[in-house]
Amino acid sequence: MNIVIFGPNGSGKGTQGAIVQKKFGVPHIETGVIFRQNIANKTDLGKQAKTFIDKGELVPDNITIPMILARLKETDCSKGWLLDGFPRNLAQAEALYEALKKEHIYLDYVIEIVLDRGTSKNRIMGRRLCAQDNNHPNNIYIDAIKPREQQGIIVCRVCGGTLSTRNDDQDEAAIDKRHAIYYDNQTGTMAAVNFFKKKVKVVEVDGSGGVAAVTEELLKKLG
Repeated sequence: MNIVIFGPNGSGKGTQGAIVQKKFGVPHIETGVIFRQNIANKTDLGKQAKTFIDKGELVPDNITIPMILARLKETDCSKGWLLDGFPRNLAQAEALYEALKKEHIYLDYVIEIVLDRGTSKNRIMGRRLCAQDNNHPNNIYIDAIKPREQQGIIVCRVCGGTLSTRNDDQDEAAIDKRHAIYYDNQTGTMAAVNFFKKKVKVVEVDGSGGVAAVTEELLKKLG
């Protein structure tokens, strides 16, 4: 089963992607990992990508897409794959779709985890990290994993440990910049999702619920 997954930061895309990956036994393909592997292995495409990354520039699609295609042709992808983090805009969606078609690789599903911009931003800014264990989920805006209060101080809901925030989670300007790209339905990520809706089956799930509820809806729709 070949799948592309979309969802804004804070939507639980990574969590749901991991569940889908395990359910269908397919590798989770992330563009960041592909870049690092090609650079580490000093492939021709990796060398080209590195010149852009070193300058702080985006890697052009004519380098990124061949890297993705090469990864999708590897043995572990023979029964399918889950692509995450690409495409990020309409132009990339169109280019990827045509490149896959040319290689006779076809998408079975596109997953869209739907979450409004305000809720997404709150979830990002509400994340709290436990000093004892980063795997203890805490978020001041999500009732199911809201930290508990102890002597007037919020502490980890699991172990009572000290909580902190990540600097990038509190950078509103950076969050707004990422969201401006994602929620742009003219040329951004939402435009890419809308493009796929004309080409393949897009499974929409409401990302506003708890993890279990979102998972149940998603797996039911995927069959």
